Amino acid sequence: MSDKRDYYEVLGVDHDADQRTIKRAFLKKARQVHPDVSDDPDAEEKFKELNEAYSVLSDEQKRANYDRFGTADGPMGSGYVDFSDIFGGSGFDDIFSSFFGGGAATGARGRQMRRQGRDMSISMTISLEEAAQGCTKTISYDRLAPCEDCHGTGMPDGAKEQPCPRCHGTGFVTTVQRSIFGQVQSSSPCPDCNGEGAVIDHPCDMCGGQGRTPNHERLDIKIPAGISSGRQLRVTGYGEAGYRGAPSGDLIVNVQVAPHERFRRSGDDLYCEAEVSMAQAALGCTVEVDGILPDEVITFAIPSGTQFGDTVAVEGMGMPHTGSSARGRAVAQVRVTIPTKLSGEARDLLERFADVQGDAYTHERKTVGDRIRDAIDDFLD
Repeated sequence: MSDKRDYYEVLGVDHDADQRTIKRAFLKKARQVHPDVSDDPDAEEKFKELNEAYSVLSDEQKRANYDRFGTADGPMGSGYVDFSDIFGGSGFDDIFSSFFGGGAATGARGRQMRRQGRDMSISMTISLEEAAQGCTKTISYDRLAPCEDCHGTGMPDGAKEQPCPRCHGTGFVTTVQRSIFGQVQSSSPCPDCNGEGAVIDHPCDMCGGQGRTPNHERLDIKIPAGISSGRQLRVTGYGEAGYRGAPSGDLIVNVQVAPHERFRRSGDDLYCEAEVSMAQAALGCTVEVDGILPDEVITFAIPSGTQFGDTVAVEGMGMPHTGSSARGRAVAQVRVTIPTKLSGEARDLLERFADVQGDAYTHERKTVGDRIRDAIDDFLD
């Protein structure tokens, strides 16, 4: 830690500061050093340092390790692993860019679209077993969330909204420029009210009057049984928060089902392989295969005379139909295995079978040594 500044010093908070104080300090400094708003050539490095300090002090476990051992991981790594890496990566930086962009409008229609929060999209991969049973997955993602201090309004207690003195409530300012063609008049969104036409006399300290702040979210997503790859789940209101209390966007979860080592899925049918010997294929048998649900066994009846590549099916043992108790089929493709080594007795029996069937085959001449070895193999078997 000798080559780094103290994280509390970076944020400018006391060592006993609570989480709200830490977040408020982080946002206040981020407005000063983020590359989107600062001309400082070292702004990017300063924001990275600020981000790192906040990622540690905003996490109770990492903060406890840091306070005790001087590192977020504890002594020689405490075994604690932060799977979410709070505010890590470029995604959170992109959210900050939107945060500093505010709610600028480009017209009546544009202003309405920008006030309402945008939809967000994430992807997750689940196993085929999870898809068959249904499950609940906890996801972590970053978004502009409603401000906790002002409850998303942008106005703390006692504050009020009033017409913007610069644009007089129109949301636009008009500029006049001289050119060779005379005076050219243009209109653009008011920079003081971001095209809103109104300003808050005492905006919220936490969000700067936007009613939303960059935040790290943890959310439980319920995955229905039978879901397939490419399915989208929409979680209402958990996308980007709206500007000053406008409706939030939705979170769209794109679900992918990982390939399975034994089953191949086609619709709600599950395909697998069943290996049988040539005797079993000729005489018929049953083959048991572990199903996709826990403690489930599928019994395939292999009829006599089954050929390599033939399929047999069992109804109601495949994937569940989404929203129903019905299930697809379990289908097994039969693979007939041919022995690569025969004992003397087995070869004699097979030769006799071939003679009865009238099948031509290669007559293998055996030495005395070969016959002795076959006899030993038969005895050991």
